[in-house]
Amino acid sequence: MPHPSALSASVHRAVLDALAVVFPVSCAGCDVPDRDLCESCRQTLIPAPTMRRLPSGLEVRSGLLFEGEAARVLRAFKEDGRTSLARPLAVALEAAWPVGIDAVPVPVPASGPSLRRRGYAPVELVSRRAGWRPHRLLRVTRHTADQRMLAKDERAANLAGAMAVRPGAHRRSGGLPVVLVDDVVTTGATLEEAARALRAAGITVHGAVTVAATPRRRRSEDSS
Repeated sequence: MPHPSALSASVHRAVLDALAVVFPVSCAGCDVPDRDLCESCRQTLIPAPTMRRLPSGLEVRSGLLFEGEAARVLRAFKEDGRTSLARPLAVALEAAWPVGIDAVPVPVPASGPSLRRRGYAPVELVSRRAGWRPHRLLRVTRHTADQRMLAKDERAANLAGAMAVRPGAHRRSGGLPVVLVDDVVTTGATLEEAARALRAAGITVHGAVTVAATPRRRRSEDSS
């Protein structure tokens, strides 16, 4: 008789095979057919935490590098509505949490247009799949340009003053410090603005965690 874990894996594969017949799908990482995420690409999501410090001193810990198959999986989760990928990505997010820190996870807020387009908030969803209860302490206060279309030195200006704390934030955080949560850290401008808004309201920010971080090309690019 198979070992229970082997039996469970066999049942899981059988279910995936059956679903693939009814709902054709391809791997989010490599496009191999009949798997939402193949085993090879799942291995690329094994966490390898890194840390970088932003100009303000904010420490950002990330579970993965945003490149290759991992980047494709994360894009599929965010832009293609493949919410089943939230759990494997959540493993990387969990690994990024600073050891020994008792704090409240606070997701970077999504803009109204992105929420309407996607129908869900990726950062909140992956936080819940990590077993956390995300606290919505922040809100977007004004429209901003798409950060992806801006140069590094334009991103901070684009986001300056774009976030504020929600009413009752202190009460909802239970007086605990917070850790910011986001999907990808690129220049760090979004996390810097979120931290600024929280600190301006007297809330202690104990760092940030992200699923992934873009690779740093030069030593001077510490703030991504």
